[in-house]
Amino acid sequence: MIEKLTPPTHYAIHEAPPPADTAHIRRKFLDIPYAYVSPAQKLDIYLPDEGPGSFPVIMAIHGGAFMGGDKADMQVLPMLEGLKRGYVVVAINYRLSWEAKFPALVQDAKAAVRWVRSNAQKYLFNANKIAAWGGSAGGYLSTMLGTSAGIPELDDLSLGNQEQPCNVQAVVAWFGPTDFLKMDEQLAASGLLPPPGFRHGEANSPESLLLGQTITEIPDKVKAANPETYIRHDGPAYLLQHGTKDPTVPVQQSIDFAQKLKQALGEDKVTLELLEGAEHADPRFETPQNVDRVLNFLDIHLKTK
Repeated sequence: MIEKLTPPTHYAIHEAPPPADTAHIRRKFLDIPYAYVSPAQKLDIYLPDEGPGSFPVIMAIHGGAFMGGDKADMQVLPMLEGLKRGYVVVAINYRLSWEAKFPALVQDAKAAVRWVRSNAQKYLFNANKIAAWGGSAGGYLSTMLGTSAGIPELDDLSLGNQEQPCNVQAVVAWFGPTDFLKMDEQLAASGLLPPPGFRHGEANSPESLLLGQTITEIPDKVKAANPETYIRHDGPAYLLQHGTKDPTVPVQQSIDFAQKLKQALGEDKVTLELLEGAEHADPRFETPQNVDRVLNFLDIHLKTK
């Protein structure tokens, strides 16, 4: 589907991640629609092998520069480790930038959360214990779920289950963007600015394609797409992890976001961890040790309260 992109973008040459092998997971429900506007609005449910529920929920949100990736590709593997700790994993797809512009992807993610709550009894979910976890574009969507619950212009109740809230109780964001207009400036400050034709402020960047226009020409829309815009004092707990040598999404995005979150939520609800020398989507994020760190964070905020 990436070939539908217009204008052409260098990100289209990236190979899609291969599918994840989930054959060993006995209890699963695949390709379930959570809304019906687009074929993209589907999710996969993975349940622990044993137990009656109600299981806290990890909502797995894939990355792919807003234009690629899939709920069933290898990006879901770290989240599936949560099955061993008694979490259910709900992996979602959402409308990508070649199909629909912002805020469609945010509306989809919120609709998926409402669907989970509406179907909690059927699928053994704990509707009061939901975490959003994703990397890159998935990290962005996770933070938008964390900050923008109750913002009407970022929701579309016609997608279904309008009686349910769309807030989450915890957010895990790996190397996610926040303030699109600062990305080139921050990369330059770190000596990581890509050459012309590969920069975020250009017409073919993922961010410009997501918003429907070159981002430097639409600062108000960029602000509307920034999760920092919606930070309030009643938000969920956050774990932000970012590599210090990320040449795609500058580490300053997570540093600045964490500082603003701490000002609103307090130090105890915001954890920022920088992986020294790690790049974008670095394998170090998916090591057993780091995945355990993430699951320990989720245990604290979804199992002990």
